Parts: sequence; C-alpha cells; structure tokens
Amino acid sequence: MTTHTATGSFTVQLEPQGEAEPGHHTRYAITKTFTGGFEGGASGEMLGLFDAQAGSGAYVLIERLEGRLEGREGAFSLVHRGVMDGGAQSLSITIVPGSGAGGLTGIAGEFLLDIVEGAHNYTLEYTLPSGEHP
Repeated sequence: MTTHTATGSFTVQLEPQGEAEPGHHTRYAITKTFTGGFEGGASGEMLGLFDAQAGSGAYVLIERLEGRLEGREGAFSLVHRGVMDGGAQSLSITIVPGSGAGGLTGIAGEFLLDIVEGAHNYTLEYTLPSGEHP
C-alpha cells in the first residue's frame, strides 16, 4: 500500500467535565474543526492529569473525525497517548484499527501534531486499501 500525507491545521475547544482536584484526573469534552487535507470536525473525550508547576502529566483521548480526506467522505477515530515529564514530551496519536467508515473504510496510519505559537498543525500519514484513494 502507498502511504499518503495530508496536512493542515485545526482549532480545539476543551470543556472540563467537573472540578479539577490536585492529584486527580480531570475529564474533558473536546471538539475540533479541521482545515487542509482533512476538512471536517471531531468530538471526543479526554482524561488528563497535570501538574503545571512541575511541567508534568499525562492524557489519553479518543476522538471521532468526520469529514472529507483529500476527496473522500467518511469518518475514523484517533487514540492519543501523551506524557510530559518536566517539560519533555512523548506523544503518540494513531488511527484506531477498523474505525474507518464510508470512503475511509480500511484507513490506517498516524497523526502527527505540531503546535507553533498556539496554532495546532497536523500531518496525517495514512494508507487506504487499493482503489480507495483518488
């Protein structure tokens, strides 16, 4: 299979679902709007535990993206795993296997995030089964 690349940017809205207590995780509802190679929206839920003073914490997020990826209408889900340790970051965002629907059935790949001066930019490296890409 050929790997394809889509790039663009997105906006994020986080809404805490309850009070954040020190040392306890906080749940967030998340919505995103994408432009670029993927045009559409996303919604999901995130659990996070953060210590801003130490620059440490972690989050997990599952979100569903719906829209158009380089000419194909459909949907797929992403799973995030992010860890910060004293400011050093480790982040993995992958397409959930088997989550593709519509014109994106069978999609697989990785989502790379780059935040520059508060702007969220992405690179989506993905594959689709033969005949599923224009």
